Order: sequence, then C-alpha cells, then structure tokens
Amino acid sequence: MLTRLYHHPVFREHLTPPGHPERPERIAAVEAAFEAEAFQNLDRAMAPEGSLEAIYRCHSFDYVQRIARTIPEEGLARIDGDTVVSPRSFTAALHGVGAACAGVDDVMSGAARNVFVAARPPGHHAERETAMGFCLFNQAAVAARHAQAVHGLERVAIVDWDVHHGNGTQDIFWADPSVLYVSTHQMPLYPGSGAKDEVGAGNIVNVPLREDDGTDEFRTAFRDAVLPALENFRPDLVIVSAGFDAHHRDPLGGLNLIEADFDWATGQLLDIAGRFSQHRLVSVLEGGYDLQGLSQSAAAHVKRLMVG
Repeated sequence: MLTRLYHHPVFREHLTPPGHPERPERIAAVEAAFEAEAFQNLDRAMAPEGSLEAIYRCHSFDYVQRIARTIPEEGLARIDGDTVVSPRSFTAALHGVGAACAGVDDVMSGAARNVFVAARPPGHHAERETAMGFCLFNQAAVAARHAQAVHGLERVAIVDWDVHHGNGTQDIFWADPSVLYVSTHQMPLYPGSGAKDEVGAGNIVNVPLREDDGTDEFRTAFRDAVLPALENFRPDLVIVSAGFDAHHRDPLGGLNLIEADFDWATGQLLDIAGRFSQHRLVSVLEGGYDLQGLSQSAAAHVKRLMVG
C-alpha cells in the first residue's frame, strides 16, 4: 500500500497572463519539492484524460460546451476578470478530472492507500453552471460523484482547507446529504460565501476564520467543527481540496498557517480515513500562490500521506 502522485506536463500548458497568480510555475514548484530524497518511494503516475461523462455528473452539458467554445486557437481568452484560458486549458482540465477519478479508482482497488493529484487549473470555485476563481471543472466534486456512480459508495466527505471558500463544491452538493462538504477558510474574502449559516441539507459545514488567524485558530476549528462533522458522517471516502494559500506567505490570503499545520491536518484526516473509510483518501491541489509556501506545504502534506 503506497501513496501515488498524479502529474502530467499538460498542467504547465494552461497559460495565464504575466503576473497572474495561477501560473504554470506553481506546478513546477510542487514537482521540484518532490525531487527530494524523502520522496524517493513516492509512486508517480501520469494523469489520464478524464471523460465528459464524469464531468456531466457535476456540470451541465451546456456549461461544458460553453467552456469548450471559449478556448482560443491561440493566445488567451477571458471567461471573467480572474479566469483565463489558453489553447491547452480544456485538455489540462480534463486531465485534472481524470487524475482525480483515477485516484478514487486506485484507493478503491487497493492499488494505492492514498493519492495526491498535482493538477491545475484548480477546481473548487467551479459551480455547476459557472466558471470562476481560476477554475473550470470541479475535480473534487467530480471525484466524489465518480466514487458514488462507479464504486457505489454511499457517503463521501470533501474537506477543503483552501483560504478561499469552495463555493463551487457547496453549490454542486447543496441539497445532497450523501456528500458532506466541510470548509475552513478566511472570511470575509473572495468569493464572499461560506458563512456558518450556509448549511445546505445539513451536509454543509462552514468554519470561517478571521484575517490573521493562524495555527491555534485553525487547529481549534478542526478539533471543534471539522473532525466532529466527519465522525458523525462516517464517510466511505475522504477527498481533500488541498489549497495551500492559507500559508502565511501567500499573497491572496490573510491567514498565518505554516507547513506544520498542513502536516497536522493531514494526519487528522488520515486518522478519520483509517477509522471510517478503510484508509481511502484522495487529495486534489487547489490554491497556493507563493511558490515557496506552496512547495513546502505540499511537501509536508504528501510526506504525511506517505507516513500514513
């Protein structure tokens, strides 16, 4: 039983304008971190291209076609002020979905104990009908639906510790108690959602943090809200929306987490997965825009996954 990393060169081919925070160098920084000796036993696999059928479980046919029509033959095109696509963006997003679904297949078959998907663009802001916040397709959501549709799982939990609230994931599962969505995030901050009273069908647990909150507040939020929600839900699978922009160096957030916090939180989720999910955990990269903070935090996260 091992930890598997999904990667692919196409994730660097999703291009954005100069100065844009969601840039190809993010993937280069993550991959460079995994060149250290500590990761010599990390199993590495190429991300497969995902299917449209899998995407249609979370996004409508019309939405997917709108994204496809936006992709330019050359240069860049804007979906909104923040979300930009280039000729290879649709393909990159497909491989991100494919890797997330393959990760589910791996942990279900026992080919891997847990999986980290190093993909971009990120996904958790993508609502059923709206692309936003750098995101095209919601990989974590698609992976959850894949687990239910293909593997017959009844209860899937998505834990999101990105500094920004995953409005897209919340939108997709708002009325579906078979998927638990739990999010720690800074509030107020983009996209403006994520208040405690946004509870969906009782399956949405938002745990907003305040600007300048750090280790103590984050770990208290986990102990008091995130972990009890997971214990009550008893998930068959844990999916992590692993954004690392709550790191104190990140330019797009105001939280003060350090690498040790992501290590600790990963350990807590591994414990939940061990108790309820037969150790099955799939983690998907979301945000993280300071390259040093991103690489060090992703390394701490995956090192903990490898320890189990």
